[in-house]
Amino acid sequence: MTYFLKELGKAFIVGCAIYVVFLAIHLLGGGGLEFNAALAEDFGISMLYSVVLYLLNMQIFTFFFDKYKTSLYTYNHLVKAIPASVVVTVVGVFFIRLFIIVVLYGMSITYFITEEKIIDYSIPLVVALVCNAIFYFFFYYRYKKERQVKEQKIIAGTASAQFDALKNQLDPHFLFNSLNVLTSLIEENPIQAQKFTTSLSKVYRYVLEQKNKELISLGEELAFAKTYMTLLKMRYEDSIVFELPEAVKDADAKVVPLALQLLLENAVKHNVVSGNHKLYIRIEEEANYLVVRNNLQPKKVMSKSSGVGLINIRQRYGLLTQRDVLISKTELEFIIKIPKLTRQLKTAVMNTEQYLSDKKYAMAKEHVEELKGFYINLGLYCLIIPGLILLNMYTTRFPWAIFPALGWGLGVLFHGSEVFGWNPFLGKDWEERKIRELMRKDQNK
Repeated sequence: MTYFLKELGKAFIVGCAIYVVFLAIHLLGGGGLEFNAALAEDFGISMLYSVVLYLLNMQIFTFFFDKYKTSLYTYNHLVKAIPASVVVTVVGVFFIRLFIIVVLYGMSITYFITEEKIIDYSIPLVVALVCNAIFYFFFYYRYKKERQVKEQKIIAGTASAQFDALKNQLDPHFLFNSLNVLTSLIEENPIQAQKFTTSLSKVYRYVLEQKNKELISLGEELAFAKTYMTLLKMRYEDSIVFELPEAVKDADAKVVPLALQLLLENAVKHNVVSGNHKLYIRIEEEANYLVVRNNLQPKKVMSKSSGVGLINIRQRYGLLTQRDVLISKTELEFIIKIPKLTRQLKTAVMNTEQYLSDKKYAMAKEHVEELKGFYINLGLYCLIIPGLILLNMYTTRFPWAIFPALGWGLGVLFHGSEVFGWNPFLGKDWEERKIRELMRKDQNK
């Protein structure tokens, strides 16, 4: 209900704006203005058209946006959405005219049908299509900006996540305890100490090899988890029972590197592990998730958890996918499900010089594509709008061509301001200047 009222308010605003434009055209054409019942009736009919057509087209847009999400703005989907808007607009105009002529003016349905002309639909259809074009343009502009922000978050967040992986994921306490275990094993069981050292070196070699990757194959991560649990089992002996799949079901599945290490470490950290209270940890695959579950036997005395590990995993997955890390807790079990992904975004972080060079090239290429798109848009505008003006001059005295000229012209203006980095309200390069200003403030703190 709140959403409907919000859209209804927008529809009234759009309707008022359209009526003001019509009124301005009427006055510029030499027409008069009298505040009487006829003006009120004219305003009411105009608002009826505007509100109904806005709400109908909003429903079409919402349907296609919910169905296709970010891919709505591709050619294949727009050629479905735009004709759908045209059909809905024509049907809407038909019923609006039926209501006005039959209900408000008291004419018969037969009279309405026999007197209907195609020209009666041209102006509402043109106005609706222009408003739709502006509407789609603004949503596309917002979508593009959100995508750019997300891409920057991936770049910045990946570096942050890699740093956090080194800082947080292999806890210094784990290394300290491992070295203590190794010291005691050297005297008591040299052969076991040798195995322990080998496993410990494999753990740190894996960290060094995978720390620069965003995703790793599920098979490699499970092999690492097995090695890591070998260390824990040497430390806790038979107090930990560990199960994992013998073979990976989905060979293409990938997960965030070192995620399992964090989850396994959390299980040991937050639960009692002893001969009388064995900790059972099981890793298994579901359709789209890798599941880590353990029996719940929390420690009675322990400091409050900061939750850094789970926050770290959630943030890293949040940058790579829209699917969430699922966490659930029952009386007997603690369960975490991490999404299995299917594509490797980047195999390794480049060296700084190469990365900056490639980034500059990619930005320059993207800017050239934006320039090309703008010049094509401007060229089509200069070619089509004069044709519409000529068509308007030879078909009717009403200046309907002003609507596509103004609507499309506004789109070209905003397109150009985006490509050339000019903000009509804040000036050129305002975003960059504001970012530099805030960075200087942070450095002076």
